[in-house]
Amino acid sequence: MVSTTVHLLRHGEVYNPDGVLYGRLPGYRLSDRGQAMAKIVADHLTNTGRDVVRVVASPLQRAQETAAPLVQSFGLELATDDRIIEAGNRFEGLPVGDGGGALRSPRNWPYMWNPFRPSWGEPYTRQVERMRDAIEDARRAVAGHEIVLVSHQLPVWLTRRSLEGGQLWHDPRSRQCNLASLTSLSFEDDRFVGLHYTEPAAELYPGASKVAGA
Repeated sequence: MVSTTVHLLRHGEVYNPDGVLYGRLPGYRLSDRGQAMAKIVADHLTNTGRDVVRVVASPLQRAQETAAPLVQSFGLELATDDRIIEAGNRFEGLPVGDGGGALRSPRNWPYMWNPFRPSWGEPYTRQVERMRDAIEDARRAVAGHEIVLVSHQLPVWLTRRSLEGGQLWHDPRSRQCNLASLTSLSFEDDRFVGLHYTEPAAELYPGASKVAGA
């Protein structure tokens, strides 16, 4: 029986002084704290003797920057996979935090008619489909070893709910997928057998164990 681990790594903190939903917009880099988070995760995986033989990142800048210390630590080349990108969202570039901004504007209300799909962005089912396709290809590519996929909060969380048999619709405040966290999926041959969630960079979370972000 071949044991394989696929680590889903959420990117680190992003420099976002205007507090907008940046989604797939280009140019959103890691903050200084986000850079430190990425380094901590790389050190964590290296120092615990993980058998990481490949690192793949979303094409977005924050994911690519989060992956950089990993490829340096393990002596690898970074690969990119569009399938693990952030979810598409109609509110990109707008402030939406704390129920404000775009969510209060009547012109945006037609996009919010169905939170179960959701109607304002890429369907949950589509996110799971592309993520699970990428995970399956990753598992096959490194069978018997470990791989890190650097992605984003919502796609990672939906994938976890799908694998655990939960409903995809959820309260965003319930997501267990903090900044620079690892959702590590274990496989025996081609069978998913469980997952383990860790927050290697928790010491850098500002003031609490929960940090909002995309």
